Amino acid sequence: MYKLYSYFRSSAAFRVRIVLNLKGITYETIPIHLVNDGGQQFSAHYQNINPQQLVPTLEVESNTDSFYLNQSCAINEYLEEQFSTPALLPSTPKKRAQVRALVQMIACDVHPLNNLRVLRYLQGTLNVDDTEKFSWYHHWIERTFTPLEHQLALLNKAPRTNFAYDQTLSLADVTLTPQVYNALRFKFDLSPFPRISRIYQHCMSLEAFENAAPENQVDAE
Repeated sequence: MYKLYSYFRSSAAFRVRIVLNLKGITYETIPIHLVNDGGQQFSAHYQNINPQQLVPTLEVESNTDSFYLNQSCAINEYLEEQFSTPALLPSTPKKRAQVRALVQMIACDVHPLNNLRVLRYLQGTLNVDDTEKFSWYHHWIERTFTPLEHQLALLNKAPRTNFAYDQTLSLADVTLTPQVYNALRFKFDLSPFPRISRIYQHCMSLEAFENAAPENQVDAE
């Protein structure tokens, strides 16, 4: 049995929802609202589940074991190892490393700079206004999407590919799509990034991605 502690707008939780859907895994959503009640992630109960006080957390229960996993990329790799179909990592070490590099460009280089706790610190502690906040957000998206667009061209010789790597759905698409979704929510101009835009549009047309979208969650507002 699986329980996903999630917030509908969290791009990290979005990634895990996509993989759960792609793998056909039944799970229960436990909403953790990151704004209401001063942030439900800060409750003593949730801190015992995830000491980082972040989402997502995956609770795994079986007859022989029960445990929690945090960090979306680690969760997705765990699910990939537990459920082999559909495969979201390629079959060779070289190709798996290339996919993981794309994943880390998003998960390590841009997402941490643009997530909710950073934006709240900018406004709440540093007194940054909305215009400056949007400028910060757009700056770091552009600093990652520019080399990412180039890297996608290097890895995919076909000009019209619908996926991030080797014409096949992978964890790179799973990680990229929620980041693009959030970039659009923050009114970021994607026109300079045709490959990223095409990958996003195609992935969001797939049922597993659409069902994982923020507006389709039980806690959506």
